[in-house]
Amino acid sequence: MTMLTALLLLQATPLPHAMPGEEAIDPYEVSPRNAGATPFEGEGMAKAFGGQGGIRRIVDRLVEDSYKDLVIGEIFQSHDRVRLSRTLFEQFCFILNAGCVYSGREMKSSHKDLGVTQRDLNRMVEILQRAMTAEGVSFQAQNRFLSKLAPMRRDVVER
Repeated sequence: MTMLTALLLLQATPLPHAMPGEEAIDPYEVSPRNAGATPFEGEGMAKAFGGQGGIRRIVDRLVEDSYKDLVIGEIFQSHDRVRLSRTLFEQFCFILNAGCVYSGREMKSSHKDLGVTQRDLNRMVEILQRAMTAEGVSFQAQNRFLSKLAPMRRDVVER
């Protein structure tokens, strides 16, 4: 098999809905639209976040701190932490134009029945801001990123 044929097959092969170490989930359509926002243009935002390594550290800290948070931790306790870490990384990496494909579900169905309130979302944003600051992301870059995420509120907040 030639390298070109292998690459074409890889492109045509749909991503699995659950990766090794994750709980099985119902199938869904994989689409870049599922990420909830379009990627930034150019490399500037990816660089501001330290590339994929910086994004990974931000997501790891965000997930860790969210699970143990006294305000929102309960929301996460019954969810697949491995999958959440992977899909949040993919989503952030995709939106920051750092060379990733988002393979997760769209925002509305992935947050359905979680009962997320505006207060919960605000708390998660605070935790994300701490993680970005700890990674040395400038205030300006943080605000640009949060502006991309903000319209997702309507698909995440349920009550």
